[in-house]
Amino acid sequence: VQLVESGDTLVQSGGSLRLSCAASRSFINTYVMAWYRRAPGNQRKFVAYITRDGKTDYDDSAKGRFTISRDNANPTIHLQMNSLKPDDTGVYYCHAAASIESLGDPRGSWGQGTQVTVSP
Repeated sequence: VQLVESGDTLVQSGGSLRLSCAASRSFINTYVMAWYRRAPGNQRKFVAYITRDGKTDYDDSAKGRFTISRDNANPTIHLQMNSLKPDDTGVYYCHAAASIESLGDPRGSWGQGTQVTVSP
């Protein structure tokens, strides 16, 4: 299964950005879809997920600022990021898992990653 994220972006602190991840409609409607971030020098970490019935959850650092959504018509997963901070800088990965419990498993499906840089 192929997950294709939107391109690399540079944005100023306080700005907004929307990431997109394209996949097949059946895939997005079946799996738990998520975003992860790998900050420089760190491991990949959870940012947000959305289930096929629309349940969402976020890392504490993303709550109140980020919104994950699913566009079934296209079909695409989006991550709307507002009030961006330099700490949000990193490579963002789209991820698909069979269940919430299996989120983060390297054996799941991962996109190639897209670089987001937030300047001070």
